[in-house]
Amino acid sequence: MKIKRALISVSDKTGVVELAKFLHENGVEIISTGGTMKAIKDAGIPVTYVSDVTGFPEIMDGRVKTLNPKIHGAILAVRDNPEHMAALQKHGITPIDLVVVNLYPFKETVAKPNVTEAECIENIDIGGPAMVRASAKNFKDVVIVTYPSRYAGLMKMLQEKGDVDLRTRKELALEAFTHTHEYDGMIAKYLADTLK
Repeated sequence: MKIKRALISVSDKTGVVELAKFLHENGVEIISTGGTMKAIKDAGIPVTYVSDVTGFPEIMDGRVKTLNPKIHGAILAVRDNPEHMAALQKHGITPIDLVVVNLYPFKETVAKPNVTEAECIENIDIGGPAMVRASAKNFKDVVIVTYPSRYAGLMKMLQEKGDVDLRTRKELALEAFTHTHEYDGMIAKYLADTLK
């Protein structure tokens, strides 16, 4: 299988354990954060904590955990660019081939009765969209999955072909940019409503 290393960090845990199990059984190293890592670990699947990759702890109540060159360099490196690959090697960065991320539940949070502005602000995801957009930008080399409904098709394609074809990679990138676009739109609407 072409995918060797995956980063999984999801607020919607639907199907994530099954996906992680499939990836592990196919020799894929899994990196994860917080609650996702706990769910994967509790299922007995080996997983590497993102802080062990970055060499830096999660700080500021989890506001800063994946915003790190060891993550973004691993995602953004163009694999057929010798300078990019030399930079990875020089800085001890291992490429990430699959990113499975969905974002903090901002829409659900703002819909809660009596929700505070502080709670809404804390549910504005920063690291998630950064990883989603970086992966989608580099879709030729990185598969980005933002919806659990895509897991079954991904596993089937990897099982049958050993890789994800370029058209599917591009479709997933389109979904990813649509996801972050809609997410930012919800945040903009929320802030606009608070100013009325």
